[in-house]
Amino acid sequence: MNYILYAVPFFFLLIALELLADRWRGVRTYRLADSINSLSAGVLSTTVGLLTKTVGLLTYTLVWQQAALFELSADNPWVWVGAFVFYDFCYYWNHRLGHERNVLWAAHSVHHQSEDYNLSTALRQTSTGFIFGWIFYVPMALVGVPPLVFLTVAALNLLYQFWVHTRHIPKLGWFEWLFITPSNHRVHHAQNPVYMDRNYGGVFIVWDRLFGTFQEELDEEPVIFGVTTPLASWNPLWANLQFYSVLWQDAVRAGSWWDKLRIWFMRTGWRPADVAARYLQQKPDLSRFVKFEVPLSRYRQVYAALQFVVYVVGGSYLLALGGELSVAALLLGCAWVGFGLYCIGMWLESRPWASTLEAWRLVLNLPVLVLADQLGVVALAPLGWLLFGAYSLLSLIALFAGRRGERALAV
Repeated sequence: MNYILYAVPFFFLLIALELLADRWRGVRTYRLADSINSLSAGVLSTTVGLLTKTVGLLTYTLVWQQAALFELSADNPWVWVGAFVFYDFCYYWNHRLGHERNVLWAAHSVHHQSEDYNLSTALRQTSTGFIFGWIFYVPMALVGVPPLVFLTVAALNLLYQFWVHTRHIPKLGWFEWLFITPSNHRVHHAQNPVYMDRNYGGVFIVWDRLFGTFQEELDEEPVIFGVTTPLASWNPLWANLQFYSVLWQDAVRAGSWWDKLRIWFMRTGWRPADVAARYLQQKPDLSRFVKFEVPLSRYRQVYAALQFVVYVVGGSYLLALGGELSVAALLLGCAWVGFGLYCIGMWLESRPWASTLEAWRLVLNLPVLVLADQLGVVALAPLGWLLFGAYSLLSLIALFAGRRGERALAV
């Protein structure tokens, strides 16, 4: 069962309720462009995951089949309880090293780039975590946790983490001592020096208390969200590549071949001495912190939001089909989702060529749909073709009418 797919409607329902809480309390924890960027990263992650999840699953299954020390039964409820706790222990170390090693941070940093903190931030996930993430769960396979149990407790762990990404829930008393809560997870998303690299647990905070990485949220130190190397973009593709690019540039600039290699696996923030001397990196002054923002007209905001809905539906559809699709169909789906979300990101950044790119996206929708039909991704009746054609045509009309209206206002 794909728990994430079935949870999607509840995610958006809770986001809507949080927006109502914002209005009721007279606060603003959401910005449209930031939220779309976070959700775009999530849609991209789940879509790419249809191709990449086999890396971890096949490795886990192989180790479980060939090297498991014990034969644990999925019919035993204690196996499930133990696996749930064990998974969170492994997740703690995966998460902690994701902050402490350059190449792992390059993947995980996506989740921390938002300078807001709300339920949409929870869905902001990496598309490259599969490269090394599987390593941390091999101990579960060695112990003998069946793949079905592993996949289920992994999904439950991820689902638990959704609700803690909110600013509306205060400290929860004794609950703070045992479990990850909104308060101690807000600390985790901070770029304040006192808070950085703390509170790594997924469900249980006890690991942080045991291993010295716990930090309480302090009343005298308001949390400033984001990363110290700001993304400054609404492009979900760049969000996944940003820190890899930073590491690559430093590796190329390094004079020593040893430094070119080890920079990827050194502690986060480590740079070769010669590179650090020649290319200074300025740390942000949090007393003057200003969130990244691009002014947008109401028309541009509404247009972006409506186009993004199409990709939420399309991404959910691909997630529902899952293992039924061929590799070619999945590659096409990933390309369609990736390109579309890139176009929306460029639109939200008001790039000079964003409207032209958007027009090409809408025109290309038709041949992509024809190819998808041939690959078995969709099987549209005449009414479906008519509706999709009408959507693309109306979007093109709205695009050019909006551009003309904006030009008229600028004169």
